[in-house]
Amino acid sequence: MNQALLQVKVQRKTVEAADICTYELVDASGAALPHFSAGSHIDVHVSEGTVRQYSLCNSSLEKHRYLIAVLRDPKSRGGSNAMHDIIQEGNLIQISEPKNHFQLAHAARRSLLVAGGIGVTPILCMAERLANVDAPFEMHYCTRSRERTAFVDRIANSNFANKVHFHFDDGPASQKLDVVRLLSDALAGTHLYVCGPTGFMDFVLGEAKRLGWDDERVHREYFSAEVQKSEADESFDVKIASTGKLIRIPHDQTVVDALAAADIEIPVSCAQGVCGTCLTRVIEGEPDHRDMYLTDEERAQNDQFLPCCSRAKSKLLVLDL
Repeated sequence: MNQALLQVKVQRKTVEAADICTYELVDASGAALPHFSAGSHIDVHVSEGTVRQYSLCNSSLEKHRYLIAVLRDPKSRGGSNAMHDIIQEGNLIQISEPKNHFQLAHAARRSLLVAGGIGVTPILCMAERLANVDAPFEMHYCTRSRERTAFVDRIANSNFANKVHFHFDDGPASQKLDVVRLLSDALAGTHLYVCGPTGFMDFVLGEAKRLGWDDERVHREYFSAEVQKSEADESFDVKIASTGKLIRIPHDQTVVDALAAADIEIPVSCAQGVCGTCLTRVIEGEPDHRDMYLTDEERAQNDQFLPCCSRAKSKLLVLDL
């Protein structure tokens, strides 16, 4: 079932840093926008057939606007370039209602927020929320250089500025982030939140795992990922539990595409295994997980998978569709 879309107007487009623009979105009819919580994102229908996910980076207390920030990606698949070159102030665009797969754990004794580049967008919203409820946290913001750092003034003028640490790749060694020390010194009961480029996230999360951080205290959100393909990929069958229909999944086709060809639609957005939109329950069989969304613990249970990118290790998957 397709989710209802909201029509919004681009009230303001602002250059925040080198290759980064923010977009202030308001309801086209002037109504209040649906509530969201820190860590939420929206699907933006950039153009026909192009949908991208962008995290909301304004205060979750605001009802009159959504704010997103977009980095022009040199490896853009069309989304970020279109946002920068085509979407202008006054344009009307369609978006989804907010979704949250990156929620704050409000029972955490302390929160450690780590952002890499444009990954600051959900992290900043989290920092504002934690500051508003007087919850203990610290934030570390890593970028290539100061001129490529969005929201510097906003953070400097915030009521949590003293909790934020900037780390620039081109700065002195003394100010660069020591991930091992940071994670090793964290107090018991601390929850870790990480968002940024894939390599940055893999390093931070890898160190957390090596140092023994429990999965339930580690939260992450990837913006993009390379879909894994292999010459060794084999065909397999998918059975639809509600009808018993059997669909063959060719070695060179995704489950989503093969099911769509059989008139079975699964909601999909990123098509890269990062957003969780297509998450589907597995009743029988063993998935070959290739996503960046599920935790290791969730993967081990083998009761759900992301059919936009994942495949099967067994000859048959029975899906709760």
